[in-house]
Amino acid sequence: MPDLYNKLFEDVRFREGLKACLNCGTCTAICPAAEFYDYQPRRILDILQTKDDSQIEDLLKSNTIWYCGECMSCVTRCPRGNAPGLLIQSLRSLSQELGYFTESEKGRQQLAIKRTIGKWILEYGYCLFPSEIMPAMHPEQGPVWEWEHKNIEAVMHRLGANYKGTGPGILRKIPDEALDEIYKIFEVTGGISRFDKIEEFSRKKAREMGMDMKDGTNDDYMKFIYTANSGDHTKKHED
Repeated sequence: MPDLYNKLFEDVRFREGLKACLNCGTCTAICPAAEFYDYQPRRILDILQTKDDSQIEDLLKSNTIWYCGECMSCVTRCPRGNAPGLLIQSLRSLSQELGYFTESEKGRQQLAIKRTIGKWILEYGYCLFPSEIMPAMHPEQGPVWEWEHKNIEAVMHRLGANYKGTGPGILRKIPDEALDEIYKIFEVTGGISRFDKIEEFSRKKAREMGMDMKDGTNDDYMKFIYTANSGDHTKKHED
């Protein structure tokens, strides 16, 4: 087993986020995710303070670390200056680095994020790009979005956007030199390498599950991770 605690400690976010937790539970009380999910920031800090690599490995392979929205409400209320949100970031990073993210339903969705938002940032310079939000992958958007998607250029023109156009304006085409700079930032900071690891480990998991995995969003594995929902993530409230 890798020396997980010390690997986490190499991450500055981990060193800044875990100082002297007294397990008061304030972070859980203020956490929006804890209201809805089976998720307790206090419990995560409790596990990390044990330095038990077995428990940390279970955490890295779990759905738990993917429930946090990283709003950092926990940081503002902690009486000891801890930052559970930063700890979640370091846990997620190590889970991706070691491939443990493929062991959980929510973790496997990292591939979907990489192939949508990650791809769009590098290709278009935007986190979301309307023509790429396919109605078949988002049935919750209903027939209105299906119509808008088919008529996207006319809709954007009516809204006053400079859609894919040159010069200023909403949803304009980002100049190639700016896109090259974005790619370079991802490359230098390790983002491209991390994307490659997400692809590598996801491909391995797809083979284990006997699923087809290609590039893009239209293969069996992508469709599975995009839509799978065990229904076990939300907190069970008693009537």
